[in-house]
Amino acid sequence: MEEFLNEIIAYFTTRRLMVWGSALTLFLVGLVIAHWLSVLVGRITARKAGERHAIVLRRVSHTFFVVLLVGLTLSYLGFDLKVLLGAAGILTVAIGFAAQTSASNIISGLFLLGERPFVVGDILQIAETTGEVVAIDLLSVRIRTYDNLAVRVPNETLLKTTFTNLTHFPVRRFDLQIRVGMEEDVDHVREVLMNVAAENPLCLDEPQPLFIFRGFGESMLDIQFSVWVVRENYIELRNSMYMDVKRALNEAGIEIPLPQRVLRFRGKDGAEISLPEAQI
Repeated sequence: MEEFLNEIIAYFTTRRLMVWGSALTLFLVGLVIAHWLSVLVGRITARKAGERHAIVLRRVSHTFFVVLLVGLTLSYLGFDLKVLLGAAGILTVAIGFAAQTSASNIISGLFLLGERPFVVGDILQIAETTGEVVAIDLLSVRIRTYDNLAVRVPNETLLKTTFTNLTHFPVRRFDLQIRVGMEEDVDHVREVLMNVAAENPLCLDEPQPLFIFRGFGESMLDIQFSVWVVRENYIELRNSMYMDVKRALNEAGIEIPLPQRVLRFRGKDGAEISLPEAQI
C-alpha cells in the first residue's frame, strides 16, 4: 500500500499538476461555452422552426459539445484518442444491441420532429389518457393529465398509435346529445336551442350552431345540437350549455323523457292487459 502511494506521489509532479489544473480549467470553461452555444442553437431554431424543434436540437447540440469537450480535454492530458475511439466503437456496438428500443424511440422522435403533429402546451388524447404536453424529449413525450398526474409516452408508441390533438385548431365544436318526448314539436325544440346558443356569449356566430334530428329512439326523439367555441373556453362552454339547455327546456315545457316500457299480460280468458313499467 505504501509503495502504491509513493508511486502516485511520484507521478503527480509539479508540471503534471499544472497540466491537470489547466485541463480542469479548460473543461469547466468549456462546459459554460457548451451550455451557451446550445442555448443559442435553441433560440435560433425556435424562431425558424418552433419550440418543439428548439427543445430537441438544444439537447442534441449540448450533448455533442460536451462529448467534443471531453475529447479535447483527454487529448490535452496526453491520452491516445485512437485507442479510446477503438474502445468506444466496441462499446457502441455492444450498447447498440442492448438499446434497440431507445434507438427506435430516437428515430421515431425525429419523424415526429419533422411532422410536428403537436407542440408543448397542446392537449393530447392518447387512448384513455388526456393531458397537456409539458416536455418533448429524444426518447419520450411527457404529459400532465387534468388530475395532475405525470405520464411518459415513448416516441415509438406515439408514432404507432392514433392520438388526437384537441388544441391543434383555434376553435372546437361541442356536441350536445338531447332526447325529448315523442309528442314534442321538433321545430319548437330547434327554436329553443337556437335561442340558448344566441344568448350564450361563448358560442360563436360563425360557424353557425348545428341542429341535427338524428331519428326516433325508444319513446323519445334523438337530437344533436352542436355549437362552436374558442378552444380556451371549451370547458366553460360545456358546463354552461348543459345548464342553459336544461333550464330553457324546463321553461318551454319540453319533456326530457326517461326510458319507458309497456308490459302486456294475457288473462285466462285471452284478454290482453297492458301496463306501463312505472305502474308495476
